[in-house]
Order: sequence, then structure tokens, then C-alpha cells
Amino acid sequence: MSATPEAAGAPLLTVDRLRVSAGERTLVHDFSLHMQRGERIGLIGESGSGKSMTTTALLGLLPSGVTATGSVRFGDSPRNLLETRDSELMKIRGNDVAMVFQEPLTALNPLMRAGDQVAEIMLQHRTVSGKAEARRRAVEMLDAVKLPNPAEAARAYPHQLSGGQRQRVMLAMALANDPSLLLCDEPTTALDVTVQRQVLDLILELVRERGTGLLFITHDLAVVANMCTRVLVMNQGEIVEEGPTEQVFTRPQHPYTRGLLAASDLEATDASGRLFTVASAASYVPPTPEEERAAEAAAARTAHAAREAQQAAEAAAVSEAAAAAESSATGAAHAAEPVIRVTDLVRTYSRGRTSLFKPAPLVHALRGISFEVPEGGRLGVVGESGSGKSTLLRILAGLDQPTSGSAVVAGNEVSGARESQLRELRQNLQIVFQDPMGSLDPRMTVEQIISEPLLVRGRDESAAQRSRMVAEMLEAVGLPADAAERYPHQFSGGQRQRISIARALICRPKVVVADEPVSALDVSVRAQVLNLLADLVDEYGLTLVFVSHDLGVVRHLCDSVVVMQSGEIVEAGDTETVYNAPRHPYTQRLIDSSLTLRQELASAF
Repeated sequence: MSATPEAAGAPLLTVDRLRVSAGERTLVHDFSLHMQRGERIGLIGESGSGKSMTTTALLGLLPSGVTATGSVRFGDSPRNLLETRDSELMKIRGNDVAMVFQEPLTALNPLMRAGDQVAEIMLQHRTVSGKAEARRRAVEMLDAVKLPNPAEAARAYPHQLSGGQRQRVMLAMALANDPSLLLCDEPTTALDVTVQRQVLDLILELVRERGTGLLFITHDLAVVANMCTRVLVMNQGEIVEEGPTEQVFTRPQHPYTRGLLAASDLEATDASGRLFTVASAASYVPPTPEEERAAEAAAARTAHAAREAQQAAEAAAVSEAAAAAESSATGAAHAAEPVIRVTDLVRTYSRGRTSLFKPAPLVHALRGISFEVPEGGRLGVVGESGSGKSTLLRILAGLDQPTSGSAVVAGNEVSGARESQLRELRQNLQIVFQDPMGSLDPRMTVEQIISEPLLVRGRDESAAQRSRMVAEMLEAVGLPADAAERYPHQFSGGQRQRISIARALICRPKVVVADEPVSALDVSVRAQVLNLLADLVDEYGLTLVFVSHDLGVVRHLCDSVVVMQSGEIVEAGDTETVYNAPRHPYTQRLIDSSLTLRQELASAF
């Protein structure tokens, strides 16, 4: 299937019948693309669809044992890049064609300063007269990608920069020689929402200014709606649909495209109130830009009314404070004890000494936070990296001790508790981690992994009972019974996350803490896992603490939310009120920075 050029003139990139194979297995089938200069194209699909394999083939960077056939031509040149020697390709890579990778920390040299790495690109391709000019241009490029204090950033090593700053350095390196084509492979997946928005806006601004062609690889359809004018949808190594972004996203023709759109739309649910998945997307109706603009206007009116009602309620609360205090004191004895009660929680730790003459710097990870979660509640915790979310989770799980304050979880006080006293807490609280592959032992079978929480002192289940409990949990999370005898590497990412959930629930905890459990998953798998979590929370009467930087996920799954910044809770309340009428500027900034498919459709077309 061939993508039709939008503009006249010689294409910037011409790909015809590209086929990528590993031995007898074909990974990419007859991929064709004609890309014009300055065009912005999105390449979308799930993990394993062939997106990254396609782009590495274009650059001649396929791993050993993988081969490519077909034709790839750049600009007016008649030569086929697939048949070009590597020494010739090296002159093109980084000069005419550049790439921004998903994880900058692994793509940057940890032993070189950021400025030197940008300068090296120019020196390698001899686009500057010497080292002095290269260093000067490197600082200019770091300034162009809006790094604060670019001269200082140029002297920093990668580990001394934040994730967003490292990605900006990668972008400066990619654009240093003013390439005609920029390839971006999931460049913002690992970033916080505000940093993601900044990096995406920066990429869009720079490619527009320079007339650079952009091929943007991602599984996030909202990002494509924001960035790209044309889109190609890949599934199992084939392009199944292509066309202008508005057309594909509002009038999809292929069932797989409709499924991706449905699973990406966290504001749409099926007849039973569950998120759509690729399998259940037949009844999904994509929103049109006109409908979304009308919905946004109605939402703005609702938010304004909610703010006015909130202000009126606060005024009434002030005048009735004395009566309310007396009433709450009377009813406190009859109120249900919350499953989690955090009171004035403080966690301060010191970093390693950086000088013989200065004390070790202090990090104030938590600054006196307080909140409660009732039995059966679903609390969302949102905030960017460094806000204190992970420190809070470690304390709730008994993996860290607070400096001061109190944290009571399922009747167990964490502060000051000895290891032996935390055993009951860890039976009542279980964690589902972000990366299932990193949290599952690759040498253990699924049955051993899921049953491991039962092998603690005080439990007396027999081996037969444990096997029966594992079989029940596998059925509960939608995995076949024969999965018990297999190993983690034999499952997909979504299936491994189901195994993690089964392990967390086998000892029937009261509280489940989910730490970014769907951020590493494809959108279709994300919908399945979120539906599963919601079902299991209701079925087992669990109390859920859900940590995420994806505000759309928290809004769908949680009934209350706390917003954390620099170790403090800056806003808290029921989810819809906080989202529709945010009171703190930081909350407003998080919401404004979040990319949702419906909002991008409304604003982009």
C-alpha cells in the first residue's frame, strides 16, 4: 500500500516495497511511503507492529541477522540506501537524516559533556570550521531547544540533567546539521505530561521553522493528532490504513484503526460502562471536531458553574464552622475507620556529600502531607517526577520510614514499626509495579511467582491449596490455566501485567497500590488492564491507590485524587471537581498539558 504525496515536486523520502525479514520470518511486509519536504507523518501501531524495525531499516541500522529488501531513496539521489555501503550511510546519518530516540540516557554518551556531544555531530560531518566554532554552535543549539542557561548545560554530563533536558540535548544533536528529515521514535513516552507537551511543542516549532520533514513513530494517537498532518497505521508489519490525520481519526475504515481509536478514548465507554478495547470497538463512534468543540464549550460552562458553586459552598462553610465542628465531633465515634490515614507525614533524607567543607544537602521528599482513604475508595495520586509520589508509596508499603508524622495502613502504624511488625501490613497491602518484566523473576514459573506471597510465616496452605488458588487467580485475571507452567518471557507485556495483578491479589489484601501500572503498555492493552483493575476492585472490595502521571487514566478509574508537587499536596478532592474546576495553578498546568484524543481533534482540525 503506498502513501500518496500531498504536494508536487520530488519527494524527500521514497520507500517502495520495503520488506524486513529475520530468517524465514517476515517482520515488515511491502511498506511503501512517498514523503514530501516539510511534511509531518505519523506512524502508529502497537508494540510488535513493525514501526521501529521500519525506521531502523531506513537508516541502515538493522540488528545482525535481520535483512531488508526493496527500495529506499532520499531526495533526488538515484541510489538505493538499502544497497549502499555503511561508510556512505554514515555521511547521511546525522547530516541529511537524524533520529531522536525514546530513551535519551541510553542514547547519550555518559562520559561526554552535553555540549561536546552536540559539537561532535558537527565536527564529524565537517559542517563547522573547527572545534571553537563547534563549541559555540553547540551552545547556540542548546539555546535553540530552550535549555535554561545553555552554556552551563553544555558543561553538564547526561546524568546531571533531567529527562526532559536530556531529550532536548538529543534534539539539539539531531538538528545540529539542519537535516532534511527528522525521525522521532517515541521521544516523549518516558516524560512527565508538562515536559512532554514542552518537547512536542518544541519539535513542532523547530521542524516548521526549518522546513524539516518529520516521521513520528508512536502508539499515542493524541500525540499524532497534535503533531502530524498525515498518518499511517501499522499492524503485524503491514500498513492497514493511511490518509490525512483528520480523515483517519474521524472516519476510520479498517477495524484495527477503529479499535486503536476506541481504546485511546478514555472518555468513551461501551454499554456496560467499560472502556472499549480493540476487540469490542465495533460499536465505537469516533468524535468529530465539531462535536468536540461543542462539548468543550459545554464543559467550560459546567466548570464555571462548578467554581461558582464551590465558592458559595465555602462561604456557607465559614459561617457554619462552629456547628459543623460540633456535629463532626459527635459523629466521629460512629464514622467508619479509614483504611489509610496519613497525618503530617514528613520524609527528609540527605544526599551524598559534594564538598569537604559543606554539609550533605537535604532533600525534603515529603513536607507534612495528610489524607485519608475510606474502605473501598479509589484514590488517584498525580504529580510529576520529584513530587514525592514514590516516597509516599514506599512508606505506605513499609519499605521506608518517615522522618516524622503518622501513616496507618489497614490498622498498622508504619512509623517506628520493626520488620516483624510489618509482616501483617504486607499481607494487607500489595503493589502492582510499572514494569512487569522488571518485577517478575525470569527463572520462576508463573505458578511460583503468583504463589510466592503465600510462602510467609503464619500461613499454612498446602501445595495443593496454593495451586488451586493460583488457578483461581489466573481465571480471575483472564489468563488460561496452562499459563501456570510457563515463564514470564513467554507472555506479552499486557499478560505479564495480569500476572503481576494476580500475584498482588492472591493473599486477599485490603489495599492495592498500583504504581504507573499501564504507562508502559499499548493503548489497547491499557484499556484491558484498566477494565480488569476496575472489575477486581469491585469484586474483592479492594481499596485502591493508583499512582500515575496520566490524568485521563486517573479520571476514569478513581473517585478522588490528590495532586502532589515538591513533596506537598497542593490540591485534593473528588476527581470530577478537581478536573472540572482546578483551583491550584499547578493542577491547571497538568490538565492543560495533558494530551487527549478528543481535545486534539477539537483544536487541531
